[in-house]
Amino acid sequence: MYFVTSTKILLCLSLLFLSPMSAYAISAITCHCFTDRSYDAGHPTAADAYFLATTQNSFFAIVFNTDKKSIVMKKQHGTSPDDLWVAYWIASKTGNTPDRLLQAKSKSDSWKKAVVPINLPPKILGERFSNALNANVPTARLSEAVVDELFLKDQLLGEKDLADMRKTGATNQELIISTVIATKTMQPVKQLYLAVKSGTKSWGSLLSWTKIDTKNMQQEVANILTLHPQ
Repeated sequence: MYFVTSTKILLCLSLLFLSPMSAYAISAITCHCFTDRSYDAGHPTAADAYFLATTQNSFFAIVFNTDKKSIVMKKQHGTSPDDLWVAYWIASKTGNTPDRLLQAKSKSDSWKKAVVPINLPPKILGERFSNALNANVPTARLSEAVVDELFLKDQLLGEKDLADMRKTGATNQELIISTVIATKTMQPVKQLYLAVKSGTKSWGSLLSWTKIDTKNMQQEVANILTLHPQ
């Protein structure tokens, strides 16, 4: 076990320094080299960070019809998950590309200023997102608005359940994984979320209980979207 973990850490470090990047670019990288990727009943929360990340990435890849690996690479090279949600959402509603939008954001101090030149009608981006954008809220809040728009559009949760989850503090990652498990088990989504937050359960234990194989998470996400047609 020690050898495997050490090897993974060395691989992460080698990836950082093989590319001819500046010191600033290297410091901006977020390493997604998770050392624990499977559920261990003896350490029930050890792989939870991985389960949260891979479920979110799988959902992202499905709803935006993009390659999961490319999303992971963008995160590894310093693009925040929140900026990715916003960029891909706007791109899906316009003729712009996510990369072009991310570049525009890098030259501005807010997404509101970055998209002003595009002059988009509010209805195109959705009421929740448009309201958040016009209020110039932090990017984290904007990304939540994106996920909320997607959940309501695909009928993954109703307005009340979605509002309850946000009020209890569910992040995008937690909202997504809770909904995947709730749909699979027909259990109340808030009940599952609170079980994990209280320490009664872990994400890994719930995934194990439902027999969800995270290696096939994209298919699991596709399945719940099929159950909730647009």
